[in-house]
Amino acid sequence: MPIARCVQAPAKINLTLEVLDRRSDGYHGIRSLMVPVNLCDELEIAPAEAFCFECDRPALLADNLVVRAYDALGLDEPHFRLTLHKRIPVRAGLGGGSSDAAAVLLAAMDGAFGSIPDRDWLALARSLGSDVPFFLSGSGALVEGTGERVTAVGALPRWHVLIVQPPIGSSTADAYARLDAIARPPRPRNTSVTLRALAALQGGDFDVATSCLTNDFQDVVAAQPAIARGLTALREAGAVTPLLAGSGSCVFALTQTAAQRDEIATRLQLPDEFARFATSFRQPIAWRGSVPA
Repeated sequence: MPIARCVQAPAKINLTLEVLDRRSDGYHGIRSLMVPVNLCDELEIAPAEAFCFECDRPALLADNLVVRAYDALGLDEPHFRLTLHKRIPVRAGLGGGSSDAAAVLLAAMDGAFGSIPDRDWLALARSLGSDVPFFLSGSGALVEGTGERVTAVGALPRWHVLIVQPPIGSSTADAYARLDAIARPPRPRNTSVTLRALAALQGGDFDVATSCLTNDFQDVVAAQPAIARGLTALREAGAVTPLLAGSGSCVFALTQTAAQRDEIATRLQLPDEFARFATSFRQPIAWRGSVPA
């Protein structure tokens, strides 16, 4: 009989995000260096008489990726109650929904839902969203294609991150539309800033890594005043190359130490409606655990 479990679903940041040409299937290719951070949602999984999904953010109950991931498992019985404790901001570029879905799949692989026939977990993850395969890696990763080509980095430097959430959300579809409306140069792989950033990350070279921080969405998404204000505030507080997280709306600063991160946080000149999250790179660990039933 499956036991109750509590699993964590970490947020991610993109140290680089190169948006490539739009493909014939309508999707854009990307090349990105993604890193999980210690800002996590929590998902409780417990046996139940009938399936039930609960969330401490009622607005997120409808069409939640947790339910879609559970449905994709194709379970008839036993039944489970899934309870999502939401900590990662939504519509913020941090991949919270995708990480929640991946948490369901990882829990399934670990036996949380009982015996399940083996399947193509990568294909299942890709069917749920372009960022879901990344979260299966449990590590930083080079992500290519439309998100399905994931090359894990392994051990990460113990660097720190200050995330600022402006009081607005951001639409990924709108960000792509804005980017498609402007002419952009080609992004050949052999001169890719992402590959330089990957080498710097693996070598623990903070200065080179920060010099490579880039996000093709930044200029078009930061046309929104609240997002621009967050980037400016980080820069004025001493952040080196503050960057948009994914397609926004969050922005972040990367530091080598927690003290440097916290000093930037104390210098921030922003209204209270700009939320702050002090966190760090998440090391590749088994982030599935059990709690008493």
